[in-house]
Amino acid sequence: MKTRFSPIVKLKHSKMQKSEMQVQEALLRLQKAKEELQRSLEDLNELQEPTSGSMHDFLVARTLVDAQMRLIEKNRKWVAYEEGQLKALQEQLKADMIEYEKFKYLEAQEIQKIKKEQLVREMKQLDEVAIMRYKQKEVI
Repeated sequence: MKTRFSPIVKLKHSKMQKSEMQVQEALLRLQKAKEELQRSLEDLNELQEPTSGSMHDFLVARTLVDAQMRLIEKNRKWVAYEEGQLKALQEQLKADMIEYEKFKYLEAQEIQKIKKEQLVREMKQLDEVAIMRYKQKEVI
């Protein structure tokens, strides 16, 4: 049964579904960021400093370690950013779900009201028919 809230409910439902998709995408991005962070930490553990050799070899190894540390820091910031994005999207989803449920409830209330009014109308019509039949019997 269509009510004045039906288009709004449909709109809120599609908005909620869009928010759900955005949360799923954010979860995937966060997972990817965490994987990159883990990979960069593993790469750092694989780097070995030379125990012998020239000073140049030592400086090259140190430069690699520094570069890897910068990459790790970048990946940590990326993970933190994605976590913030995910939290914001989850809050938006929560708000969208509340809005959807609110209008869905209003639509259900409106449907109940319409059904009740329809029932009252039908009862009045039945009363009118009964009165007409009663008057017909009196005339006869």
